[in-house]
Amino acid sequence: MADSPTVPRLILASNSPRRRQLLSELGLSYEIRLREVDESFPPHLARAEVAEYLAAHKAAAYAPDLAPQELVITADTIVCLDEDVLNKPTDEAEAVQMLLRLQGRAHDVYTGVCLLHGDGRQVVFSDQTRVHFRPLTVAEIEHYVRQYRPLDKAGAYGAQDWIGMVAVTRLEGSYFNVMGLPVHRVWEELVKLGAVGV
Repeated sequence: MADSPTVPRLILASNSPRRRQLLSELGLSYEIRLREVDESFPPHLARAEVAEYLAAHKAAAYAPDLAPQELVITADTIVCLDEDVLNKPTDEAEAVQMLLRLQGRAHDVYTGVCLLHGDGRQVVFSDQTRVHFRPLTVAEIEHYVRQYRPLDKAGAYGAQDWIGMVAVTRLEGSYFNVMGLPVHRVWEELVKLGAVGV
């Protein structure tokens, strides 16, 4: 297990500081590797399939360069309101509009994860969390967008930010999944792959 010479070297293919924090808090050592990957997806996919598709699509971009003893972790988080997928807002105005739609309602957050081993083994999974927002005023939303500029976040918010403290009334599922990585599932799958051990 942990002292085996065959334990793969972990690669985190993400620029997200939240994902870096969560993997570090698991006690895992990893290397960051980044490249630009198109994040569009086929429109016919079901909501849970979108997050898994994007995670696997990202991993495929790293596959040609993976050494046999490397394992890349890719992830993608989407926010869904009814049947609409709310991606990262393009500007502050769109962020405000997204939050006006989310306020006072429940929505779903899906994070898809792909673990791709250099030997060709691949695991793709997703986790879902239902998030309940209390009603928010326009002033509260504009304050959050202006102060925290959540343009790099799906759905225009981060649960770990100010808005998470004042708006989220209830979660059904993993809080860490809303942050961007369902760490309980990641740990479980890494154990199965022999990538971690305690």
